[in-house]
Amino acid sequence: MIKEFFKKQIRIFDILDEHWESPRVSKMISNLVVIFFVAGLLIGLLNYLGISNPLQHVSSFFAIELAFNVLLIFEILGLIFLIPHSVADSVGKQFEIISLLLLRDAFKEFGHYLGELNWGMDFLWELAPIVSDAFGAILLFLITGLFYRAQRHIQITGNYEEQSGFSNIKKLISIYLTLTFFLLGVYDLFTAYQTNHFNYSLELFYTLLIFADVFILLFSLRYTTKYLNLFRYSSFALATIFLRLTLSAPPYFNVLLAVIAGLMVLGVTSIYNGMLKKSKEGTEV
Repeated sequence: MIKEFFKKQIRIFDILDEHWESPRVSKMISNLVVIFFVAGLLIGLLNYLGISNPLQHVSSFFAIELAFNVLLIFEILGLIFLIPHSVADSVGKQFEIISLLLLRDAFKEFGHYLGELNWGMDFLWELAPIVSDAFGAILLFLITGLFYRAQRHIQITGNYEEQSGFSNIKKLISIYLTLTFFLLGVYDLFTAYQTNHFNYSLELFYTLLIFADVFILLFSLRYTTKYLNLFRYSSFALATIFLRLTLSAPPYFNVLLAVIAGLMVLGVTSIYNGMLKKSKEGTEV
């Protein structure tokens, strides 16, 4: 009975996963992002004209922040759907999300400097964290592209049955991560209604991702105990911890931690590919 219960959840995931990458869903996501962007512009316009509304004291740049937040929600859902397919690709998706977060923060801070600017030393020091976030996002964009390019997907299971079982476990993890993500979203909306301040639970969700990554790592031991695979997966889990720290780190350090995590997974991937190639050449000889 328990086995059938889990099978139903896996079938639900398969249905959702099948439709997630469809053109219809892509158009729906695009339309929602545009709708929220226009809504943010209207709120900024109302505040500019001095017309009373529920969201006072936000600028036109609030529209960009709002659009990025909605886009990030769907990016995180995309990350969850990637976990059963490839751990490496899900790690790459996490770097995509962090780079978008840095861009969002840069846009959000620019919203404070509309109108007349005083190009004194004080303003330049205030501008430095924005430049840091923007430059960090570009660096992560480059690192993520190189990381995807360097990936060599090697099956660690011995046969189709093992591969299917490992994939099903990751699908179950993804289902529960999805439910948790939506519950956290409902909680954030509820607290925002009570306190008039929206507090994102992204840090908590990234903490859950760390435990999910470690669980997948430990579960993979039943299929392989090769040092190369263990070190690669462990470094990916450690990179997730670094990315979690960037969410609460102060300016400059958030970029530094994200870039260190990116360089770490990129370096490990390059070394892994080189050692894998040598081991294959050794077996051929």
